[in-house]
Amino acid sequence: MDLYLGIDFGTSGARGVVIDEEASIQAEVRYPFENPPVPVMASSWQEALFFLIEQIPEQLRREIRAIAINGTSSTVLLVDAAGQPIDAPLLYNDARGASVLDDLKSVAPSNHTVLSATSSLSKLIWMQQLPSFAEARYFLHQADWLGFLLHGYLGISDYHNALKLGYDVEELKYPQWLQKLEIPIQLPRVLPPGTPVAELRSEIADKYGFRPDCLVCTGTTDSIAAFVASGAKLPGEAVTSLGSTLVLKLLSCTRIEDARYGVYSHRLGKLWLTGGASNTGGAVLQQFFTNAELTSLSREINPSKASELDYYPLLKAGDRFPINDPNLPPRLEPRPDNSVEFLHGLLESIARIELKGYELLQKMGADKLTRVYTAGGGAANDTWTAIRERYLKVPVIASKYTEAAYGTALLAMRGYEGKQPEHIDKLFTGQRCLQCEGIRGHEDEGDREVTPK
Repeated sequence: MDLYLGIDFGTSGARGVVIDEEASIQAEVRYPFENPPVPVMASSWQEALFFLIEQIPEQLRREIRAIAINGTSSTVLLVDAAGQPIDAPLLYNDARGASVLDDLKSVAPSNHTVLSATSSLSKLIWMQQLPSFAEARYFLHQADWLGFLLHGYLGISDYHNALKLGYDVEELKYPQWLQKLEIPIQLPRVLPPGTPVAELRSEIADKYGFRPDCLVCTGTTDSIAAFVASGAKLPGEAVTSLGSTLVLKLLSCTRIEDARYGVYSHRLGKLWLTGGASNTGGAVLQQFFTNAELTSLSREINPSKASELDYYPLLKAGDRFPINDPNLPPRLEPRPDNSVEFLHGLLESIARIELKGYELLQKMGADKLTRVYTAGGGAANDTWTAIRERYLKVPVIASKYTEAAYGTALLAMRGYEGKQPEHIDKLFTGQRCLQCEGIRGHEDEGDREVTPK
């Protein structure tokens, strides 16, 4: 039996899903994060990665043909020539790049995706000010570095993670304007998501009982992995990820981008996955309610009745989409004494932000919204689903598979000899393995083989 492993690194923890050739789940493993200090965040990721692998039953590990990893978009780090982090990572919502936006605006095209305080490129430019930058050899996304730990090649990314670094996903190359920044370290070589990079490092395969020919593939971002897991495949279909944050993805025939509104498009074969990510979402709800309270209080809400409370729920100032304003203040007042009323107001307010997001995408030229699949923890809240359906006026259904790790496992399946379910086949095109293309020895392209310590 051929099996495939997808690993998801989200904001609240890491997850692994093993699927078979029929895309049926054979095993699921989890590793919750306990808010480690940012300076040791990368070590925590590494610990989580190998904990997940070790928790997969041994008899299943022997049958895994390919592995892929997703990470949070624009979570980045600098590493040295051996792949060791030289400073603390910058997380997806770190807005320190705001201080370099004026310099970036002088080079990047107007309203480009990188013109955001949280983009990968703005983070990289900010990081050049760090005293440790002199030790840096590579700039990597979270998924890039975790993949490196498994296959041993530095400087490799996928075009989903690299979008906010400035990579041109239409022309499949770095644009000329990016060269004007004279970035002194190696940018990743960018490949399609799910492309086999190399076999699993032999010492890892031996230690954990994997096949010696198990492939490690390029990954994707967590929200795109959730989209892939949903089964959505037609223009007009969308996925809302209701996790710690709110992420909208609408499949469209038209590519749209405008940094003024935090809107960007990812490439998916001949179609475009257009959308944006808001800092509102489940993390705000969990600031006020436990999971048990969210479940019990939601049952007391009448979803057909609109709440009169008008909030903009944020943990701290700043949002990315549909309002891109790093100084946007949270709005959580007035707070009623009744917890049911307060939760109702929060759920309705997040639903309104979701509606504004989809309205903005369609106004800018994306296909008309026809159906919304829901992923993330919020997908299980039937009351919230009914509220959102009232606003969106299209069917809102929970994805059959809501775990981003499942979507990433489908990418791993795609990477192994092009095997893939029908809806994945419609989204992606096959690519050859890097080993078949002779990656070894291509020092000038940053594809030098490096063994992690």
